[in-house]
Amino acid sequence: MKKILVFTTTFPSFLEGYVVPSFVYDLSKRLQKLGLQVVVLTPRLIGSKKYEEVEGIKIYRYPYFFVSKWEKLTDGAILPNIKKNRLLLFQVPFLILAGFINLIKIVKKEKINIIHSHWIIPQGFLSVIYKNFFNKDIKILCTSHGSDINGLSGKIGTFIKKYTLRYLDKLTVVSNDLKNKSISLGIDSGKVEVIPMGVDSDLFLPDKYDDNIKKQHNIKGKFLLFVGRLSEDKGIKYLIKSMVGIINKLPNSKLLIIGHGPLENKLKKQVIDLNLEENIIFIGSVDNKDLPRYFSTSDLFIGPSLSEGFGLVFVEAILSGTVVIGTKEGGIVDIIEEGKTGFFVDKVDSIKLQDKILEVIENNNFDRIRSREIIDSKFSWDIVSKKYYKLINNI
Repeated sequence: MKKILVFTTTFPSFLEGYVVPSFVYDLSKRLQKLGLQVVVLTPRLIGSKKYEEVEGIKIYRYPYFFVSKWEKLTDGAILPNIKKNRLLLFQVPFLILAGFINLIKIVKKEKINIIHSHWIIPQGFLSVIYKNFFNKDIKILCTSHGSDINGLSGKIGTFIKKYTLRYLDKLTVVSNDLKNKSISLGIDSGKVEVIPMGVDSDLFLPDKYDDNIKKQHNIKGKFLLFVGRLSEDKGIKYLIKSMVGIINKLPNSKLLIIGHGPLENKLKKQVIDLNLEENIIFIGSVDNKDLPRYFSTSDLFIGPSLSEGFGLVFVEAILSGTVVIGTKEGGIVDIIEEGKTGFFVDKVDSIKLQDKILEVIENNNFDRIRSREIIDSKFSWDIVSKKYYKLINNI
């Protein structure tokens, strides 16, 4: 039986109050059930256990700074955290050093056969350094989720990415767009495989419709929805601007915005300046288990992204029976088939977005059941985990 070390900075702490994306954990527990022995190595979060076992998975969490209460670099996405607090840059070398030391230690202790690094920088890079200088027999699988390939494009970042990609045994990316970008960075196309992150299709179901959401927010007309990080690349300001024309034609329509981010205050001010406070509501964070109720109850999900790695939220929305509108960016083009699983709209254009939303609302012929079937056959965790299992066993 192969023993795999999942090396990542994104992993649930299982502590109340921490909201961390669960996709690495979701994949890990499914690989464990399929017969692999999974060990996880991840940075410590404040209050988390140094070691624990969950569903048969061994989880090691390592400290990376002198004072534990200051370890906030990996509490969420690293790059946005640094943008929010530049002082966290000081912790980066300590995170890298601690990660490398613990990688050496845990690979030896657990007799690991394969390292599965999530993100090229720093986990993929550190894994390749370890392979080249300490253990040439170990196999390295790296998964890029988008921010690593799309970001860090300066001379140093590009050098690190090219070096890492050169020595990987396999790279998985979550979209065809990322595959093309990784090949442009020099990796052999035969080493790259497109495997998206999966979605629990038993959680995201059309029958999660909940009229209480409409009553709570006094929604008497069309219910429009956005879910995601409130950042520049999500294009939310164009969606907010488009609501002016939508309200003129459908005055009872409401847009609910779920999520937090660096643009939150700026976007709220935009809503006030446009006199849309009655029609646009900021919800904040919603637990993943409650998201299906919002998707299923909404009439339309809109994601006007300026750039995108994969676009998991589109998959979740479609599985919930919601009609989606998105831009032709990143992994969205792998999810939306025009007229079959959703609709495309040009980015950075509020008027075209407004017109597309009104057009889709007026179209009652969209086959939501067929749309869900198409997406389920591509993106359910059952399908995705088996692809990873086969890939890992063939490395």
